[in-house]
Parts: sequence; C-alpha cells; structure tokens
Amino acid sequence: MKQVIDVGLPALKQPFSWAVKATGAMLFTAHGPVRTDGTIDTGTIEAQTRLTFENLRRAVQAAGGTMADVTQVLIYMTDVADMPAIDAVYREFFEAPYPNRSSAAVAALVVPGMKIEIVAYAMVPA
Repeated sequence: MKQVIDVGLPALKQPFSWAVKATGAMLFTAHGPVRTDGTIDTGTIEAQTRLTFENLRRAVQAAGGTMADVTQVLIYMTDVADMPAIDAVYREFFEAPYPNRSSAAVAALVVPGMKIEIVAYAMVPA
C-alpha cells in the first residue's frame, strides 16, 4: 500500500507524485529546482541545487521525517564539472553519516535550463 504525501508543490502535467510513502515508512521522492509556484529555477547550479534539496527537505518533513532519515540520494546533473558546487550545497543539508549516494552526468533533463534532478529514499517514522 502507498500514500501520496502533500509536499506543497504544484501538480505536474506528467503522471508523477512528488513523494510517496510505502507501508513500513519507506518514502520515495524525486525533486528538481521547482519553485512553489511551479516555475523552474534555471539560474546557477548552486541556486538550483539548494532549491532541489529544500524541496527534498519539504517532502521528508511532510512525511513526518527529517533529513537524517534520508538513506539514499541519486543525483542527475547536466555537467559533471558542477559536482564540487553540488557537494558544497549537499553538505548544507546532510551531515555524517551521509546517505548512500550515486551521481551521474546526463545529456539533458526534461526542462531546458534545469541542471539537476534527484531521486531520494528515506525511512520515516510510521
């Protein structure tokens, strides 16, 4: 069984839920630099990364957890040279022990100008 979590972000045109909590308190969520009005931040990688992780924090908190509950993060970026900037912002949201993480450079993301997208998993209180 699964429960869709209202994270306060607008519905998208795609068949997509911002966050889904599964029986047993597993949270599945994906985020990019989406503002609460539905527009996309296409600014610097630092600004996009910060907004993306703020959205993750919003989803985890809406599901009853904290960023310490995040167990894995998958990062997709359009430029591998952005990794040091992404790492710097990442450290603003996580501390050791860090979640398991994988990072990959991709040719493009769905929205032109979008430089980062993440998928994250968390074990939040049941």
